[in-house]
Amino acid sequence: MIRRCRLASCIGAMVLALSFPGAAMAVSPTGRATGNVPATTRIPKEDAKLAALFKNSDEAQLKLSPLTALGRGDLRYADQFGDNISDRWYADMEAQARRELRQLDGIHREKLSPKQKIAYDVFRYKTEDAVKFYELGLAGIAQKMPIDHQSGAQITFPQTSSGEDVVPYKTVKDYDDGLKRIDGFVIYLGRAETQMRKGIGSGHVLIRVITEKIILQLDDALKAGVDGSPFMKPVAAFPDGVAEPERIRLATAYRAKVGEKVLPAFAKLRRFMAEEYLPASRTGAPGLAGMPDGALQYAYALETHTTTRMSADDIHALGVSEVARIEREMEEIKARVGFRGTLREFFAQLQNDPALKFETRDALLEGYRRIQRQVEPILPRMFDRLPSSRLEVKAVPTEQEPFMGGAYYVIGTADGERPGTFYVNTSDLPSRTRPRMTALFLHEGSPGHHLQGSTTLEDDELPAFLRYGWNAGYGEGWALYSEWLGYEMGLYDDPYQRFGRLDMEMLRAMRLVVDTGLHAKGWSREQAIQYMLDHSSFDRGTIEQEVDRYIAWPGQATAYKIGELFIRRLRTKAELALGDRFDLRAFHRQILDTGPIPLAVLERKIDDWIAQRQ
Repeated sequence: MIRRCRLASCIGAMVLALSFPGAAMAVSPTGRATGNVPATTRIPKEDAKLAALFKNSDEAQLKLSPLTALGRGDLRYADQFGDNISDRWYADMEAQARRELRQLDGIHREKLSPKQKIAYDVFRYKTEDAVKFYELGLAGIAQKMPIDHQSGAQITFPQTSSGEDVVPYKTVKDYDDGLKRIDGFVIYLGRAETQMRKGIGSGHVLIRVITEKIILQLDDALKAGVDGSPFMKPVAAFPDGVAEPERIRLATAYRAKVGEKVLPAFAKLRRFMAEEYLPASRTGAPGLAGMPDGALQYAYALETHTTTRMSADDIHALGVSEVARIEREMEEIKARVGFRGTLREFFAQLQNDPALKFETRDALLEGYRRIQRQVEPILPRMFDRLPSSRLEVKAVPTEQEPFMGGAYYVIGTADGERPGTFYVNTSDLPSRTRPRMTALFLHEGSPGHHLQGSTTLEDDELPAFLRYGWNAGYGEGWALYSEWLGYEMGLYDDPYQRFGRLDMEMLRAMRLVVDTGLHAKGWSREQAIQYMLDHSSFDRGTIEQEVDRYIAWPGQATAYKIGELFIRRLRTKAELALGDRFDLRAFHRQILDTGPIPLAVLERKIDDWIAQRQ
């Protein structure tokens, strides 16, 4: 899982993901963007119009979503938490999307240069998707469900403000801006309560188990008090440039802000969640199938996350087929290692074998760093362009461990000052077994999220909505394809690592079945859990986390397998068409060099590339 938009829930996250930055740039003799257009350079008229649209769109988006700017390292709005919950914010977002679609209609695609045509297609896809979000009435539903246990501000913003994530704390102004953002956060929590109360009235509420997890998160924050709050971490160790009088002032101010504003806001939200929201939370079908307008919401979620037109029934059937195929391959490995029991019994052995576990958290982290040292020298064989950004392996922050899966990735900054980070959940060590580690590193690290995301981020010739953008069908599809590349990299010669890779693939195949089961077929939570227990070696605790993630984030989990199979199909198409002229490094460049684009746009691009090489 890659963490991108972190302050919106479910469908609402799709709106915040539609940041459309960009600027007109000339290409220098070295092939890099210069940022300013020399007088002697003539940009085609339509290219210039499109670049101006991207630039203006970006500026409007960053003003509406200041935390998005902050995550990029743009500090112009660093003193603002942002709104992203009021009627006015949603109205402004809708007006912008409709205005930009009209402007796009005034640009002649056929007159654009080749790469600008791709940018045009992606921008149109995203903007039409945003307009559809409003036309279907889904914005009003998302507004009433602003938080969940994974992407809610109550869990993400404290970590963002800890000084250990994307937000810098280097100067006195950084610290003062942080105090102002906390004020905005407190206002947001109050508005979230108001919107969720409206959701109670319309029946758009969370399932009870998710509400209970939010209450536990608020309990943990209140128990931690001022001293244990992530908000206090930046004042625990100041940078050298902050003078002693300012340190005293800021430490006092942060202590007062947390004690007098944040904790009372958490306590108020906790009372609301326990006394009003929990009794109103849904207790039947946990997915969208049990919610008013659920079918409409889910169809949109699938289309947005996968960037395909696949129906829930088609996705479910694909998942059932993939689960059966992977089980056959698992049976072959089980026989190869000489295990005579059933596949379920083999799962149990993998879960319980002490030789496959780690005694300490540090040993687990070192295991991933060892894989990193093994993988990185192999990458130039498959890629002709590698990012300069470093990749660090770190432990998931303690306060997030109970609510996170096995690992996730957070991208660094374009200037390389903050490296990309592969976060490993080092809690519950008995569940962190060795066989899945290689595949997980390839997914979250390189050549998965880190290589793809950092390569894109460092390409300043791309319009910024592609540099900083994201869609799960492409991004998670690429990361799962990267796991599959481990075969060609010689990383699965050990049968247990090979089985671990299949176990990880099985997780993504099961998601197709379970996600659609929950949200389109009315499955119960226990039914979803049991299906995953029956078909993988994952322990119950991990599976419960997974299922609750699918409940809270409809459709997103289906993007992995759909995207991976799509990219592999494009590669097979290119290999068959080009024969001896097929170049794997060149193919990977075509997949990566225009950033995270919808799968339909990616297929047109690869078809054009094949035709050119023929």
